[in-house]
Amino acid sequence: MTHVKPQVKNLVQTRIPTAHGEFILHYYSNNIDDKEHIALVKGDVANKQSVLVRIHSECFTGDVLGSRRCDCGEQLDMALQLINEAGSGVLLYLRQEGRGIGLLKKLQAYNLQDKGLDTVDANIHLGHLADEREYDLAALMLKDLKISSVSLLTNNPDKIDGLVSLGIKVDRRIPVETHIHDENQHYLKTKVKKMSHLLSFPDGEKNRSES
Repeated sequence: MTHVKPQVKNLVQTRIPTAHGEFILHYYSNNIDDKEHIALVKGDVANKQSVLVRIHSECFTGDVLGSRRCDCGEQLDMALQLINEAGSGVLLYLRQEGRGIGLLKKLQAYNLQDKGLDTVDANIHLGHLADEREYDLAALMLKDLKISSVSLLTNNPDKIDGLVSLGIKVDRRIPVETHIHDENQHYLKTKVKKMSHLLSFPDGEKNRSES
């Protein structure tokens, strides 16, 4: 990320009533980028074990516009619903659009996908890695919230490894599998085959690590 030691500051906390219940939004500043990373917190999570946590990277097209090219918006809704039903938990919303390449490059990658490249090859064609996300700030936000360990809502084993390497104890993984349809099927199968995501499909196809 940088040679500067990452730091975060919890500047504002405010009540946010949502379709999935009421949360407290924590606004974080940091010394690494000029983006606003936030935590949506439900209930009392300080010094608790196995707190239900979703680390969600920004996806304007999926989260805001409801794009069916990916599963991001559905994962966001599902995570908030599960946290609300559990009565406590945290959703971190990280400003890492397009797996870290930004909105412009992501839209350019969409055009390449429409010409036949998959989501990984499109990123690489544009001069990027398949996934450029980092979780330093997420780990600091969880530590600021005094969370002892997490139950992580994810299909991505690299996210678990990243958090563990940053000192976050992950007690278990909870899948966040959403609807598979014609528009996102190839995208999801690419994440399984090339990025080792843990997903199952109606035809029985699963990630190789689960077979």
